[in-house]
Amino acid sequence: MGADTAAARLTALAADCVDHRFKGLPPDARGLTVGELTAQRRNLFTDGFTTPVLALSAERLTHNLALMESYAARHGLAFAPHGKTSMAPQLFHRQIEHGAWGITLAVPHQVWVAREFGVQRVFLANELVDAAALRRIAAELTADPDFRFVCYVDSVRGVELMAAALHGSARPVDVVVELAAGEGARTGVRTEAECAAVADAVAATPTLRLVGVAGYEGEVPEADPARVHAWLGRLTALAVDFDKAGRFAGVEEVVVSAGGSAWFDAVADVFAEIPELSRPVLKLLRSGAYVSHDDGHYRRLTPFARVPEEGALHPAFRLWSQVVSRPSPEQAFVNAGKRDAAYDLDLPEAQVIRRDGRERPAEGVAVTGLSDQHGWLTTSAGADLEVGDWVGLGLSHPCTSFDKWQLIPVVEADGTVVDYVRTFF
Repeated sequence: MGADTAAARLTALAADCVDHRFKGLPPDARGLTVGELTAQRRNLFTDGFTTPVLALSAERLTHNLALMESYAARHGLAFAPHGKTSMAPQLFHRQIEHGAWGITLAVPHQVWVAREFGVQRVFLANELVDAAALRRIAAELTADPDFRFVCYVDSVRGVELMAAALHGSARPVDVVVELAAGEGARTGVRTEAECAAVADAVAATPTLRLVGVAGYEGEVPEADPARVHAWLGRLTALAVDFDKAGRFAGVEEVVVSAGGSAWFDAVADVFAEIPELSRPVLKLLRSGAYVSHDDGHYRRLTPFARVPEEGALHPAFRLWSQVVSRPSPEQAFVNAGKRDAAYDLDLPEAQVIRRDGRERPAEGVAVTGLSDQHGWLTTSAGADLEVGDWVGLGLSHPCTSFDKWQLIPVVEADGTVVDYVRTFF
C-alpha cells in the first residue's frame, strides 16, 4: 500500500460523524465530524464534555514516544511496539514516525486493521494456524512486495496446519520459533531439542521460511532480574545454535525478538551480547505499553524505575469521573466503573479533584471497588468531596484501558482538546 493511500485513510478518520458510538463527547457536538470538533479546540472541563471521559495527555504522549525512540536507538535495538495495547492507527503511525521498525500484533483482526491503514511491517507475536487468516496473509504478501510479515511457530502440528493452508502460495510466510519462558508459562516450545524439531518441520515446508527466534520474557515464572536474564540468554543461544547449524541460510537477516514493557532493560542487556552471526541480526524489541504508560502496574515495574538515568515515562491517561452520590461521610460514588476503567491488575487511584475550575490533590480519597458503572470511594475524616465534583483517576495497565474507549480526546495541560484518537477493538 502506498504512503498516499495510508495517509488518506488516516485523514478519513476525521470525517467520521460524532454520534452515539463515542462516550464522553459533548452532546451538542452530535452531527459534527471528528475533524470539525477537533478544529473547535474545546476545553475538556468547560465546553460540554460529559463524565466519565478518558483523556490522553498530549504532552506526555509526545514525551513517551520520543523517550522510547531514543532508548531503542541508544541500545541498538529495532522496535516494533505491541499495537494491541492501543489498536489506534494514528498512534501506530506516530510510533513509526518515531523510528519504529513496524508494529507487533497478536491476532488476525488486528493485522487487518494495521493493513487498512498502511502498516508495512507486522510482527505477529502469536501462533497462527487459522486457515482463512493464513490465506489472506498469503494474498497480502503476493499483492504487496513491500509488506513484511513475521509470526510465531511452536509445534510441528502447527507447522503442518500452516503448510496445508498455504499450499501453492507464491511467497513464503516468515516465521520465528517461539521459545517458552519456562515450564507452566504460556505458549512456546519448552526445550531446545523441540525447537530444533519445529525448525526442521519449517525447513521441509516451501511456504514457510525460518527467519529467527523469539519469545516473551514477561512470562518467566517468578520473574526477577536473574531469571529474566537467564531466559534471554537461552533465547540468544538458540539463535546462535540455529545459525551454526545453517538454519538461516538464504535469509537477509536473523530476527531475535523479545520485550514486554516490564523487562526491556534486560532485553537490551542480553541482546547487546549477541555475537556476530552469518547474517545481520535484527534485535527486535516489542514493548508497547509505554505509549500511554500507567499509574500502577508498569509505573512500579518499568525498567526506567530500575535505571533512572535512562529517563522516565509519564502516565498519559486520566479518567475523569463525577461524584454522583455521597451517602455518608466515609463513602462516595463516582460514575465510572468497569465499563470505563482498567481493573484487571489494579484499581484506579483517585489523584485530583476539580470544583469550580480549581484542581487539587484528592487527599483522603481512595478507590476501593468498581461496579459496572460506579466507582466505590472511601473518604477519610475531613476529606473535602461533594456531589458534582470531578475526580481524576489514574489507571493501571493500559492494555485494558484503550479497549473501553473508541474515541479518546488528546488534551493539552490547560484542558484544550487538540485531537481525538480512534481505536479499533
